Parts: sequence; structure tokens; C-alpha cells
Amino acid sequence: MSEDQPVTTLLRDFASGNKGALDRLIPLVYPELQRLARGYMRNERTGHTLQPTALVHEAYARLVQQDQPDYNSRAHFMGVAAHIMRQILIDHARASNAEKRGGKAAKVPLDEVTDPAAERPSAMIAIDDALRELERNDPLKAQLVEMRFFGGMTAEESAEVLKITADQVRRQLRVGQAWLQRALDRTSEPKKS
Repeated sequence: MSEDQPVTTLLRDFASGNKGALDRLIPLVYPELQRLARGYMRNERTGHTLQPTALVHEAYARLVQQDQPDYNSRAHFMGVAAHIMRQILIDHARASNAEKRGGKAAKVPLDEVTDPAAERPSAMIAIDDALRELERNDPLKAQLVEMRFFGGMTAEESAEVLKITADQVRRQLRVGQAWLQRALDRTSEPKKS
């Protein structure tokens, strides 16, 4: 029996309406969720009020509230969990930056998303805004960027979830990254009067 088999069984049970299956699932995937949360928190500013454990618990609370989840694998579940964690941090950043709305966004290269920065809330908001714009233009590319950079998923894991080839994932991801970087560069350019 593979280590993914109990997870897959519990995901099916959860999808069929058994909310208790999630309670049995979390201990099996908790180390991976903690790793994701620690990765996200490394990207946050010093003194952030959320801790990795709190982020995992908030993500769990949101996962439990979902109606009719349809996870088809461990990788898919982890991708959804990563998306939820990102949204929690974006919500937190937007709340802490409420007074700065409308200000100039910080220039953040996409490949530096994982580097700490003093203005991390502004950077996270700029990245989220650009990713939402990409999602409106090309949902697949946005999903792939999120799966890779926020979920830590490999091309093979993303391919499994999306039912496409790993080569297609890599190609689409490269284009999505380039588009996102241009969008981030545009938002950081000074406005011409």
C-alpha cells in the first residue's frame, strides 16, 4: 500500500460528505502543511502576527467549511491548501495595509517571491493583484504559477492534477512567469504626469 492510498481514500470520503474524514486526513498531511506554512512565513516580514501553526489551523478551518470538495490526489489537496494559505496571508496583508491602498506598489521580481523583504505586505498584494489579472486572462497559467511558487508542486505533480503532460506544464509555466513578471514591472513603474 502506497503512502498516498490512505490519503486518497480519505479525500474521497471527504468529497462524499464525510467531514470526519478531514479530521483523519490532517495528521497524515500535517508535516507537509507545516512545511508549506513555514515556507510562506519565511517570506513574510519580521514580526508578522501569524505563526506557521496558526496558518495551518486557519487553513484547516477553511478546508472544513468547503462544500463538495473534489480532490483527486494528495498533490491536488496540497495545491488547494497552498492556495488557501496564500489567501489567508493576502487577506492579512490587505487588512494591515488598508491605509496604504492606492499607493504605489513595490517592484518585486517574480523569482524573489521567496526572499524576505521589509515591505512584504505590499509585495504580497502586488503579486496577488498580478496573479488575479493573469487568472482573468489565462486561468491555466495562473493556476500553474500558484501551484509551483506557492504550493511547491513539481511539474509532474501539477501535470497529474491538471491531466496534462509535464512538458505542457513547463511550457505554460514559463509563459505565465514571464507574463506575471511584466505585470509586476508595470505596476512598479512611476506614473507619468
